Amino acid sequence: MAFLTSTVLVLALFCSASALSDPFLSYSAALGGLAGPLHGLANQEVLRIILGMQKELGDSPSDEQIVQYIWKTLNSGQVIPGYGHAVLRKPDPRFAALREFGNKHPETANDPVFRMVDSLFKVALGVLIEHGKTKNPFPNVDAASGSLLYHYGLRNFDFYTVTFGTSRAIGALSQLVWDRALGLPIERPKSLSMEAILKLVK
Repeated sequence: MAFLTSTVLVLALFCSASALSDPFLSYSAALGGLAGPLHGLANQEVLRIILGMQKELGDSPSDEQIVQYIWKTLNSGQVIPGYGHAVLRKPDPRFAALREFGNKHPETANDPVFRMVDSLFKVALGVLIEHGKTKNPFPNVDAASGSLLYHYGLRNFDFYTVTFGTSRAIGALSQLVWDRALGLPIERPKSLSMEAILKLVK
């Protein structure tokens, strides 16, 4: 494999492509991985919770109302999507860029959905730190991207993964070309025997 760290999308692409599958078929495998709620569906999950907050709390809730909503969500065993990242140990710079963009332009800054994202950001980190169960509880790109897609007219959530997948296609498929040029072998992930698993759990 020609990369050191990756995502589900890229891993699925390279596993499929390593069998010399057609690049388009391989990328469809990648999109299947992207469509999971822990990967490409995350911005949809954020938008669902934002729209749920808006329905329950109205367009301009107080910070205290948002804090109570977050605690209610966490205490019910759910998470706050858009917060936490496997790698980043600080706020995602992509989130910061999207938030800055949204606040800079009056049409997005005044959008009730985007305002709710901004209001959530102002209080969520403190609640998540106090809660103590979210590793690296900083906002990631998904915390803002869905609200902007929604603002600009993309209301069918099923298409959010498509926009994500399209943006990743050129980079992932370029790497596939390199892998073919280098003649990398088929992926054969290692597995564990039952004996090895039993040793691990003892």
